[in-house]
Amino acid sequence: MTAAEDRLREDVEALCRIVRSSAGEGERRAAAWVAGQLRDAGLRPVVQPYRSPRGYALAHALHDAAGLAAIGRGGLLGAALTLAVLRSYERETSGRDQWVRRVLPSGEGVNVVVRIPGTGAVRRTLVLVAHLDAAPTGWVWRPAFANAGAGLARRTRRMSPVMGALTGAFLAGAAGSAVERAAPRAGRALRTGALATIGVGLAGLVSVARGATVPGASDNATGVAVLLGLARALAAAPPVDVDVVLVLPGGEEAGMGGMRAFADGPVLAAALAAGPVTVVGVDTLGGGTPIVAAAEGAMRTHRFDPEAVALVQAGARAAGEDPPGRWRIGAWTDPILTQHRGIPSTTLLSVGDRGHYTEYHLPTDTPDRVDWECVERCARIVAGVVVAASG
Repeated sequence: MTAAEDRLREDVEALCRIVRSSAGEGERRAAAWVAGQLRDAGLRPVVQPYRSPRGYALAHALHDAAGLAAIGRGGLLGAALTLAVLRSYERETSGRDQWVRRVLPSGEGVNVVVRIPGTGAVRRTLVLVAHLDAAPTGWVWRPAFANAGAGLARRTRRMSPVMGALTGAFLAGAAGSAVERAAPRAGRALRTGALATIGVGLAGLVSVARGATVPGASDNATGVAVLLGLARALAAAPPVDVDVVLVLPGGEEAGMGGMRAFADGPVLAAALAAGPVTVVGVDTLGGGTPIVAAAEGAMRTHRFDPEAVALVQAGARAAGEDPPGRWRIGAWTDPILTQHRGIPSTTLLSVGDRGHYTEYHLPTDTPDRVDWECVERCARIVAGVVVAASG
């Protein structure tokens, strides 16, 4: 094992000793520790505070409650209201328009951002992103639920949307409301099933709201540690023909609040003014097999830019690694916010043998459960992406 690989494990273990709840004291402690590591490497990180709800449960629960009321109302008006709520819900989960969050209680989180200028004829900026925070657990993340359909996902490289059943319930509720006058029995059956499914979803949100924050070794101490290792290497040997910006945002698990603050901030604006920008997320690397997100979505599919996906695969080849397969993943990652703004983006992740994230949002997401060989492969791929971006 090399000194860099030893340091990778030490960094993950150090982060796991901090309870990194989104937009809270633990996230701020983790940010301070990361900023200190970057300063020790001779870099000058910027600490960017932001405000955001500390979880997604309340915003989601409000949409569930509105959906229950609309389906309970029934009729054509109820159907229209149900579809309107569903549209708002999807835009909330995908980050397109999180208007509900503007009126919810918020906590204070911190991003850490550092720019490493390139030498030579700089032609583009590469933004690498790894979120600092860790998720709360809940019964919805038990393997019996979370791993359903994982074998099929492995074969098709398509994860089911984590909120697919809920999306179906809203659509069924709207359909039942619309047809209940012409077909009362069918309408009632559809509405009853929808109400039951949404009710179960609400119970799941309660479990998440009350759940303890997990250690978050794979998700996402591994991503942070990989970027710290890259930062130390680039501080000693700056990138050629490309500027590199490392972003370690908070709040991803709560709905990407930290990444939104970065996307609205001056560092990204300056990079866009200077030339082309590509954003690559580094998330949940301890699963066993590296993958690259070609699309994602908790409720519906949002595609990443093929240019960014190809850059990650080119980075793997530059590092002597097999190019990661292109997957449709089932939830959200921070780079979807920049993709929504038309900036080529994607995320490098990993999956286990069954085609699912290992120990996902569980108390067992600890350093001893991490596939370190996979993390090291991902670290080489990320370093290769820097090389490929300079070409």
